[in-house]
Amino acid sequence: MSSVIRRLGQAAAVTVIAGTVGGAAVLAGQAMLARSRRYAQPDLRLAMRASLGNSGAPELRLVLLGDSTALGVGVERVTDTVGGQLARLLADAPGGRRVELSSVAVSGSRSGDLGTQVARALVGTRPDVAVILVGGNDAIHFTPPEEAADDLASAVRRLCAAGVAVVVGTCPDLGSARAFPPPLRQLVGWQARRLARAQTAAVIAFGAVPVDLAGQTGAVFRADAGTYCHDGYHPSADGYRVWAHALLPAVTEAAAVPR
Repeated sequence: MSSVIRRLGQAAAVTVIAGTVGGAAVLAGQAMLARSRRYAQPDLRLAMRASLGNSGAPELRLVLLGDSTALGVGVERVTDTVGGQLARLLADAPGGRRVELSSVAVSGSRSGDLGTQVARALVGTRPDVAVILVGGNDAIHFTPPEEAADDLASAVRRLCAAGVAVVVGTCPDLGSARAFPPPLRQLVGWQARRLARAQTAAVIAFGAVPVDLAGQTGAVFRADAGTYCHDGYHPSADGYRVWAHALLPAVTEAAAVPR
């Protein structure tokens, strides 16, 4: 995380949003303070496979790809991750499925890292539905939105070509992340919105269903600090639950389509 914050400080120092040398100094100082925060760390137990639902129900193979949020950094139990909570919602719905949940997500990943994850997801039994959560690291590294969106589209294209239904949670509302004080928070939020728009256009073109996480859940994260874990950057169990409910309609629809 420290390298991420260092890059933020470099980007902040040159951005026109700073407006003045004094403003750039404020942003750079805030980036240094954000760098010193204690951030949640990946827990390898969250990468384990899990089965949820009745053993006699039809099986649904669900895989998560992406960054630390797809892995579930910020919580300690698989059932509290966004994938675990989404799987539980699918299993408990009328006519619910037995969900075989897996994750190939890697903390710190950017869109350019998805290629390796796609290869891992397609090893062995093919998933029915893939959920991709990526973009936060692209936004705070100031990766050009079009470049990040192209990398995401490439991953989507490969999964769809393999017969996997794909749902993409676009870049969340980083303008609500309390790890970044204003005006750094506004700068990061602006970049995240640019990326989310590029992601939406890119994935639709290749057959995936985008879910606007910022638009659907940003207001909740801004209003309730409890949706973040202790670091003010990664979601808490409550935050992941909010995301799971936002993703559920698209995933339910994708799971109902014969592959």
